Amino acid sequence: MMLTSRNSSSHPVSFILLGIPGLENSQFWVAFPFCAMYVVALVGNITLLHVIRTDPTLHEPMYLFLAMLATTDLVLCTSTQPKMLAIFWFHDHEIEYHACLIQLFFIHAFSSVESGLLMAMALDRHVAICFPLHHSSILTPSVVGKLGGGVMMRGLLWVSPFCFLVSRMPFCPSRIIPQSYCEHMAVLKLVCADTRVNCAYGLFVAFSVVGFDIIVISVSYVIILRTVLGLPSGEARLKAFGTCASHICVILALYIPALFTFLTHRFGHHVPRVVHVMFAILYLLVPPMFNPIIYGIRTKQIRDRVIQGCSRKDSQ
Repeated sequence: MMLTSRNSSSHPVSFILLGIPGLENSQFWVAFPFCAMYVVALVGNITLLHVIRTDPTLHEPMYLFLAMLATTDLVLCTSTQPKMLAIFWFHDHEIEYHACLIQLFFIHAFSSVESGLLMAMALDRHVAICFPLHHSSILTPSVVGKLGGGVMMRGLLWVSPFCFLVSRMPFCPSRIIPQSYCEHMAVLKLVCADTRVNCAYGLFVAFSVVGFDIIVISVSYVIILRTVLGLPSGEARLKAFGTCASHICVILALYIPALFTFLTHRFGHHVPRVVHVMFAILYLLVPPMFNPIIYGIRTKQIRDRVIQGCSRKDSQ
């Protein structure tokens, strides 16, 4: 039986993930750069977590938020990449229905968490630059923990209805998802019912999460810019801007592919499917790969700790 009835709704036992439509004959080779990016993301974020955990001087708000970001990146890329590589290399296209919903939940929930953490890091930079003497008293470990917990709860609570609403709806006989992973809009297109409530809720979540975060980030950086331009010396201004450079790069790495993916899902009916799918993959892979590289290169404390660790191994 393909369909199972439960509480007047029906769903398929499994879905078929196509991978990258239009590149079926090349997927085996396309998987190698994706695998390399995944390995870099794993090694980079695990290294980042290890350095922050073992160095007491890094137990500050900026690095605690960075540790949360690294954990989120690990969850995000691991929720999609192993199955994606299995599709490309072993033609394992089938994904069980509940596994698909779980993957959907993790992708959207932790994308929300990542956006929220970037907002929290913008607030940290705002306090550090605009109120440097009160930074440690305002952003105490307790406040940092509450901000991180709040961002996590927002992601979990806002995204949970996605799975609940989808699970209550009947599906069409077709169970093919022209993607490399399960995400809300792709699964919703297989539903044989009115999905206006689902679409409206999806728009509400997108604008209430990303819209709110972008507004807070923008306001924080406008205030930071005004404060920095008011500093007396060029060296002080350059140093202040330097502390924000990594964060700005990470923001762009997340929001540019995310915005493209969102717009093509909603309005980009003429965008080639292969372009859309490739951006959807990069959206979940590029930030986890680049974040530890950017912060590792731009942050002296982290760079020095990594170099010291490598030197100790060489000496042994």
